[in-house]
Amino acid sequence: MPAPEADGVVTDLLRSWGGGDSDALRRLVPLVYADLRQIAARHMRRERHGHTLDVTGLVHEAFLRLAGQRAGAWENRHQFFSVAARLMRRVLVDHARRRQAIKRGAAPTVLSLEEMGGLPEPAVVDLTALDDAMKDLAAFDLRKSQIVELRFFGGLSVEETAEELALSPATVKREWAVARAWLHRAVNARGALRAPGPPR
Repeated sequence: MPAPEADGVVTDLLRSWGGGDSDALRRLVPLVYADLRQIAARHMRRERHGHTLDVTGLVHEAFLRLAGQRAGAWENRHQFFSVAARLMRRVLVDHARRRQAIKRGAAPTVLSLEEMGGLPEPAVVDLTALDDAMKDLAAFDLRKSQIVELRFFGGLSVEETAEELALSPATVKREWAVARAWLHRAVNARGALRAPGPPR
């Protein structure tokens, strides 16, 4: 957790970058790089062994996408890291879809749902199926999909998620539980939920 002064510097640089100051992005990189690596490591822990992307590669791919976005209004570091986490998910999903398109019949890219907690059983899930389920969830309940993005993919705590979405922690806890259960049913209905493989 950064010191309040560092947190304020990051927020100021984000706002400068959003206002069109390209040099602010250069100064921002060393301040957020370690946090981006933590988010990337969380993503990669859920991925299959032997993935062709590593933590550094995922950070760089996501940062290229961040830098390529149109400048906009950045409110705070939580918003920035939630966007970065979402872009990392997109990088991994795009990578998985390309792999499946090139290697017809290749095994799907899977990731662990264990960190979601509260599921009937430990499981791993096809990443592209989870992405499709997330899109379905966002279509009828955007707030729940945002909670999943921030909690599962962004690694934010209940309190940080509540602050980011201007909700009470109790609401976040309740909707997080509902969203987890819904996603479990959705990917299971697609036949994409699998029992974990034997321990290695």
